[in-house]
Amino acid sequence: MTDTGSTQDLDPVEPVAALADDAGDGASDETADAASDGPSDAVSAARASADAEADVDAGGDAGVDADAAAEDAERAALLDEVWDVVVVGAGPAGSSAAYAAATRGRRVLLLDKAEHPRYKTCGGGIIGPSRDSLPADFKLPLQDRISAVTFALNGKWTRTRRSKRMLFGVVNRDEFDLRLVQAAEQAGAVLVTGVTATGVEQAGGDSRTVFVTLAGGGRVEARAVVGADGSASRIGRHVGVSFDQIDLGLEAEIPVPETVSRAWAGRIHLDWGPLPGSYGWVFPKTDSGTLTVGVISARGDGEKTKQYLADYIRRLGLSGFTPLVESGHLTRCRAEDSPLSRGRVLVAGDAAGLLEPWTREGISYALRSGRLAGEWAVQVAEANGAADVRRQALNYSFAIKAGLGVEMRAGKIMLASFEKRPHMFHAAVSLITPAWRAFARTTQGHTTFAQLMRDHRAARKLASIAGR
Repeated sequence: MTDTGSTQDLDPVEPVAALADDAGDGASDETADAASDGPSDAVSAARASADAEADVDAGGDAGVDADAAAEDAERAALLDEVWDVVVVGAGPAGSSAAYAAATRGRRVLLLDKAEHPRYKTCGGGIIGPSRDSLPADFKLPLQDRISAVTFALNGKWTRTRRSKRMLFGVVNRDEFDLRLVQAAEQAGAVLVTGVTATGVEQAGGDSRTVFVTLAGGGRVEARAVVGADGSASRIGRHVGVSFDQIDLGLEAEIPVPETVSRAWAGRIHLDWGPLPGSYGWVFPKTDSGTLTVGVISARGDGEKTKQYLADYIRRLGLSGFTPLVESGHLTRCRAEDSPLSRGRVLVAGDAAGLLEPWTREGISYALRSGRLAGEWAVQVAEANGAADVRRQALNYSFAIKAGLGVEMRAGKIMLASFEKRPHMFHAAVSLITPAWRAFARTTQGHTTFAQLMRDHRAARKLASIAGR
């Protein structure tokens, strides 16, 4: 039986919707002028040469070939330059790093193996900390605004709680990531796609540059590198990132009729699952007419995780609809002593294993760590000598550990307790008003799990009792 809880009036918060209203898409005049100057004389020469070749050809296939040749020549010229900062990976972490470095006037190259827009396995929830880490003029492509949550314990004891204030927004990752890339480009970063980074070469000592190696044998030279190339990061491998938590997420993007989509508008579903530490979710993409349905649990029993997703979809009454996309991914959470840098190379986002351990929420961690990585990469690029490089890289590590590291430590405590007593967490958020209020305030960005456990004895007691 479904029981709708009382409406809670939470503290005021700047709604995500405000960022979706009439924010300017254009770069500032100063930025636009800088971008119009072009990355270098070499690129301009490459363009002129390619244009000349195109003029010789007379339309048809020859014109297409000329366009491709022009693109190849321009790309080769860009990859042959020395950049202040090279960012590998154009997801939220990489685009944020490129934006942060470019707004400081540095020459930034952003590399990605894929063309944007591209599909990403993700619920697409934009919580308060994500909103607060976006560029000031960023226009969120919101699919829905969430103000209600339906909680269930493995399909039972269902209860919906509502807020008068928006809890968070929902986006399609292809649109969201594309706009982040565009923001980085408007700030002055140069994007090159279709390029796969295979590793890093560093000479060490007082060398002023580092090389990113590319598939096919090429190299790009930079004064600093930010690795943001996902959870299976080649750059993270170079740095030596290690993980102590790996989870399997499975997801289905399900198109539904308008009547079904309307019934889900403004509400998500969270199901505390049958496997230790597992849960399921439904995120409505109302404007697109789809529901993102997914589950996550510890890696090691893929068949049971797959069965959980099938059972979850069936219980929700959605098994009659054919998914548009079915996908899976591994989330990797860093060990506490895992490095965040090596020489002139920093890592951010999934490449660094930065995500919330309990919910496995990664967008806010990607945006925040990416911004910090971009800022400190500028300092690394300007560093004189190995000692100064180490100092600036350590400053980045300290910044990450003092903020995201503290939050991750609290999240691991929450996960350990949740794995043992999921029913206690369900009872708390669905029945106890202060617990629901704390959950809501966390999604809105007013507080964090770490702050709740530090400031509220009840939160510490719940985690302690559940963990026994």
